[in-house]
Amino acid sequence: MTAQSSSMRSAAITAGRRQPMTPGRLVSRVAIYLVLSVGALLAAFPFIWMVLTSLKTQQEALRFTILPKVLQWHNYPDAWHAAPFGRYFFNTIVIAVLVVVGMLFTSTLAAYAFARLNFWGKNIIFALFLATMMIPFEATLIPNYIIINRLHWYNTFLALIVPWTASVFSIFLLRQFFVAVPQDLYDAAALDGCGHFRTLWSVVLPLARAPLAATIIFSFLGSWNSLLWPLMVTSKESIRPLQLGLAVFVNADNNDPQNLMAASVFTILPIIIFYFVAQRQFIEGIASSGLKG
Repeated sequence: MTAQSSSMRSAAITAGRRQPMTPGRLVSRVAIYLVLSVGALLAAFPFIWMVLTSLKTQQEALRFTILPKVLQWHNYPDAWHAAPFGRYFFNTIVIAVLVVVGMLFTSTLAAYAFARLNFWGKNIIFALFLATMMIPFEATLIPNYIIINRLHWYNTFLALIVPWTASVFSIFLLRQFFVAVPQDLYDAAALDGCGHFRTLWSVVLPLARAPLAATIIFSFLGSWNSLLWPLMVTSKESIRPLQLGLAVFVNADNNDPQNLMAASVFTILPIIIFYFVAQRQFIEGIASSGLKG
């Protein structure tokens, strides 16, 4: 009788919490969905315009017509053959993958050190790390370029990879998660004889899949979309990344916006697919690594 009365009481409480759909609530919900739909449409409009423009003729693209009269699918192979995009894709994938691997190695070690190790000046050093995030990237271009030049890394993959294998934001993101891991897990690992490296590898990292996925996405997107830095440290077509390939359509002698939009579509398409595949991990990483500890 006790279990039955308890279940009936829970059902009554649940039913009491359910409010009927009044006209006012219905109007409010419709208004919310309408505003969200308009916002989503405005956010997606540049991408829709890009795809539509990529299927227009040159005259239609220059006149800014909304819809093409006839879909010009040949714009995509024309854009692909306008520059060595196959080489650009290969270079970009190699650079992005190596940057992500290097970033994961440095960020996990640094984040674990700031979260779990005790050493002199730890908080001061971490504060200085965070302070570097306030320095605009453009302010460091010339010093970084001088360093690359003196290391004789100009026109090499090292110049495109090494400077980005450390990320203060990734260190901060992972450090916040490592601090939030219960102390009991660290104590249990210590009782089992695990050192810091074994604890990091066997205990912490398996729990940190979400923030690791978020850092991977950030690093990969930043490397894929990099434009200004590769433009400064490279002059050879054979090592240039994908974003510089789009520059072939932007000059005084070439006015083909439809080909530029076509190239932009197949340039951004892998990123869109990658984001939707890893969207859940990305959101969980941000939520679980917020501002704890």
